[in-house]
Amino acid sequence: MQHELAEPVRASLYIGGREVTTSETVAVMDPARPGTVVGFGAVANATHIEEVISSAHSAAADWAELSVAERAAHMGRAIDGLDARRDEFAKILTSEIGKTHHESWADAKVFEIRWKLVLGLEESFTPDSVIEPDASTANRTIVQRRPVGPVTIIVPFNWPLAILAASLPHALLAGNPVIVKAPASAPLATAVFVSAIAAQLPPGVLNVVSGSDDTMAPLIADPRIGKVCFTGSVGGGKEIARIAASAVTPVTLELGGNDAAIIFDDAQLDTVSLDRLFSSIFDTSGQICMNAKRIYVHESRKVELLAGLRERLGTVKLGHGLDEGVTHGPLHTARQAEWVNTLISEARDAGATVEQFGEMPDGELADGHFVLPTLVIDPDPSLRIVTEEQFGPAIPIITFATEAEAVEAANDTWAGLGASVWAEDPARATRVAEKLDAGYVWINDHGAPRLDLRAPFGGTKFSGYGREQGIEGVLEFTQTRAVSRHVGDR
Repeated sequence: MQHELAEPVRASLYIGGREVTTSETVAVMDPARPGTVVGFGAVANATHIEEVISSAHSAAADWAELSVAERAAHMGRAIDGLDARRDEFAKILTSEIGKTHHESWADAKVFEIRWKLVLGLEESFTPDSVIEPDASTANRTIVQRRPVGPVTIIVPFNWPLAILAASLPHALLAGNPVIVKAPASAPLATAVFVSAIAAQLPPGVLNVVSGSDDTMAPLIADPRIGKVCFTGSVGGGKEIARIAASAVTPVTLELGGNDAAIIFDDAQLDTVSLDRLFSSIFDTSGQICMNAKRIYVHESRKVELLAGLRERLGTVKLGHGLDEGVTHGPLHTARQAEWVNTLISEARDAGATVEQFGEMPDGELADGHFVLPTLVIDPDPSLRIVTEEQFGPAIPIITFATEAEAVEAANDTWAGLGASVWAEDPARATRVAEKLDAGYVWINDHGAPRLDLRAPFGGTKFSGYGREQGIEGVLEFTQTRAVSRHVGDR
């Protein structure tokens, strides 16, 4: 596969049912070849932001007035034929983000899967329910789930389409128009993809903008915005929440993670289990919020675990994500690569055993943002490789002796996104899972490909609040009110 796009991608805004070009654009670079332009993303100005908010606000009443079934029918038609363009979207994603073509293809595919799962919730989502009179009251009360109004969804660079689908179809089915804010550093595929869907929906129901974050505050603070949904860093989430507070706008935040995987003495470390664990650590070169970021292994299984990880790391191939045989692409930015390498160097200097695998690409890829997949063995728990989110292909491996010790270490973190328990004893696995302070816990599994997409997902502590996916994800985009009628003599 060639790692050249036929021509640079030119992505526009999509506002109120039409594509909008801008006088200012930003050049998007290939992370594997930082001097190579992948395309040009539109840069929205204050006028565009006002226009998109007004457009979504104008569309809100008509979209909310449709029945759930009518909205679902519109949404079903909107993605017809999208799968035929999956390779096109995947090539753009890989070129601007850096991950492998297989992962980018999956990014677009997961969007479609999540979208269709939401359409299957049509009958489960009942906007109205009735509380009949009883001995305590003579009132008959209707409890209504009403749309919140225009929703802003801000997506990150790493898996923008799949992550978008954890909230976008839910917001639409609940009756809300949506404004998608594409990632500033990788806006191309998101803008092209969302525009294709938006063109099949009533004008203003779905919009997409891109550009500098400096101009985007009204998408959060404007009183016409009914909710904001943000996936990204903890720092970004704090800023979103601060801005939203000025308008008392509700926010769902899915932020960073420092997921612990606890491997007990009775864990099954066969080929299938090790493949899943390896994937949960190194997929997308570690750039997934719910990847395993810390491994706690019982002291009796350390040697076996390391042997299994080394075997798989011996087959990695770094390179451009569109080239055949490549298993790991670059990190998205030079800054992130520098951060991960700094954490690795700190651990090495502090006495941890550091093992790195693969070969750095050369030639035209020599300046790419590559980091060798790395095992950091027996680091001091106070080191940043353990306490901070690496968001790169480096994993600390720490031994433990007792269950209590493992649970305490796993919970001793600022994060609470995900965690996993690896044990054959179901009673122990369940007991430990219940003790872990995380929004999603796997047993004998871990990672984004292993999510049950029907279940709610979200974090605790600094990993955010609110839930995406499932019927809970639809209800997040509604507000509850009651209409009560006196029907008796009391």
